[in-house]
Amino acid sequence: MKLIILLITVVSLNLQSLNLDVVRDAYKLAAQDKTKTEAFNTSLATVTKKDKVELVAYKGAAMALVAKHAKTLKAKKEGFVEGVTLVEYAITKAPNNIELRFIRIGIQENTPKLLKYKGNIEEDKLFLLKQFSGIQSSALKKHIKDYILQSKAFTDEEKTLILDS
Repeated sequence: MKLIILLITVVSLNLQSLNLDVVRDAYKLAAQDKTKTEAFNTSLATVTKKDKVELVAYKGAAMALVAKHAKTLKAKKEGFVEGVTLVEYAITKAPNNIELRFIRIGIQENTPKLLKYKGNIEEDKLFLLKQFSGIQSSALKKHIKDYILQSKAFTDEEKTLILDS
């Protein structure tokens, strides 16, 4: 019984320590390096569909990133599908959450055409542009701004609008 209580305490402390600002920073770094991708994925290993939708989407993004480094084509595809399924689940739960749309467009823009996961780029792009000025979190706003400014999905005119916000 004591072991169960200890296990529950450790898991809940781990979930509490998943600060969204830290997760956002880790996500940005994870795309650059395999080791950081694995660390990012490991940090989200305990996240379930019962957690905050943002964490669920970041876990899906982490799984999609890990799939990129899988050894076989089958493992790459299965890992990717499992990851984007979590992202889509989160968006279904909170369709007006800008952070979820930010995560999805980042994945879709950087996914090979072969995987056929590019169907929401325009929708998410317009959503981000429309909702950008209303973002309350300065950290999230900075992450989305940084993404838009380097993205090929956004025009120079759209990037200027974000710079002026």
